[in-house]
Amino acid sequence: MRETAFTRLVGVRHPIVQTGMGWVAGPRLVSATANAGALGILASATMTTDRLREAVREVKSRTDAPFGVNLRADASDAGDRVRIMIEEGVRVASFALAPSPELIAELKAAGVVVIPSIGARQHAEKVAAWGADAVIVQGGEGGGHTGEVATTVLLPQVVDAVDIPVVAAGGFFDGRGLVAALAYGAAGVAMGTRFLLTSDSTVPDAVKARYLAATVKDVTVTTAVDGLPHRMLRTELVDSLENSGRARALSHAVRRAAGFRKLSGLTWRQLVRDGLAMKHGKELTWSQVLLAANTPMLLKSAMVDGRTDLGVMASGQVAGVIGDLPTCAELVDRIMKEADEVTERLRAVR
Repeated sequence: MRETAFTRLVGVRHPIVQTGMGWVAGPRLVSATANAGALGILASATMTTDRLREAVREVKSRTDAPFGVNLRADASDAGDRVRIMIEEGVRVASFALAPSPELIAELKAAGVVVIPSIGARQHAEKVAAWGADAVIVQGGEGGGHTGEVATTVLLPQVVDAVDIPVVAAGGFFDGRGLVAALAYGAAGVAMGTRFLLTSDSTVPDAVKARYLAATVKDVTVTTAVDGLPHRMLRTELVDSLENSGRARALSHAVRRAAGFRKLSGLTWRQLVRDGLAMKHGKELTWSQVLLAANTPMLLKSAMVDGRTDLGVMASGQVAGVIGDLPTCAELVDRIMKEADEVTERLRAVR
């Protein structure tokens, strides 16, 4: 156990967070993480509201430890999801995009800890001023939508800029990284790819094998999927999207969008509105708008269906240095033991 401002804030034993990865961070992984003493975060963007309530209750049936739920602040049903979290007594609300001051106030009034994920110092300053309890700061090494600034540059900027606990993400997978993050002033680390590659993760074995076989050079950043920088494994789909003309890309996007619309229950109007909300002022083609709205289906193809040829495989650069599939308990214990050993060696150097 290593107590920090973050562990005291959320009530976990270890300063480690398992991030809310779509189709990956389900009840089994989240509860296994929570039982290991870290903070597990349930991914809700790929769930209907009814399924979200079921998933929260399933996690609660598997663990008494605190856990969180990740949601999109700009989703058309964000208010409904927040109400479910409050009603079900979820400890932490995690956001991929900055929640509004009103949403933060509603959650905090109900006793929910609010932890947005950010990728720039000014964003951290903004959500801190709005009342966020902590922030997860992801550097460019992280998987999924990511920025250009490395964690080692971004993290100290954010730590110096805000007075709330900062959790470092992007490039972490072991105890050495945890000690480094704490030395920078962080109160913990958040990991996605490392938790994806555990035996408690429900990702198909063939997909895990693809990750384990990847080298650092096999992890790329592309804007071809939705117009935004997206770190993932280079796959046949990525090559196809990067080499497709606009007409072919649009046809592909419409087919994927139709599948996601059926699965999620969204109308075409809601789907396009959610896609447009992800533009962030960027010029996107219509195919990119649709792909932005239904990226969850691209993730599902790989993470649920096991189609490494058709799906998006979001990945941090650390995939290239991970070579095993421990349980969450084994992983967390290993990280904490290594962190203690590293700390002792540093003390001996003095």
